[in-house]
Amino acid sequence: MSTLDEITKEKQRISEALARVNAQHEKLSGQLSELEATERVLARYSNGKQTKRRASGKATTAAAPAQSGRRRRTTTAKPARGNRSSPSLGDQILALATGKTQREIAAACKEARPNHIGIAIARHKRAGRIEERDGKLYATHSTGTERHAVV
Repeated sequence: MSTLDEITKEKQRISEALARVNAQHEKLSGQLSELEATERVLARYSNGKQTKRRASGKATTAAAPAQSGRRRRTTTAKPARGNRSSPSLGDQILALATGKTQREIAAACKEARPNHIGIAIARHKRAGRIEERDGKLYATHSTGTERHAVV
């Protein structure tokens, strides 16, 4: 029975040590998050000084000066317009406007967000390149000379 008592005591000791380690971990992770938040604030309001983030677990990035209170973009930069192999969203929408609804056009342009599609359609409507009839969109193929004849 003494061996069983020793095992119980050892389990108790290890459980207490584990609880202390967990409490220390919580305390340190809280301090780390506060330091990271402070670092972000300092990076935002610094005068162009570049600071490096720690490399353990996160990529090292240089902080940029604050830009009049605007948030910095965290996504990667997109390629320049000239390097595109596919047509622009506006051109795609203009090509798809052949008696389709706005939802059908949005489903066909899977890489674009629905609000971007709506903005492009509205822009085409204002410019007179797309007209809406019975809830369906149609591209107008009029040239400048045909418009002058109508006016």
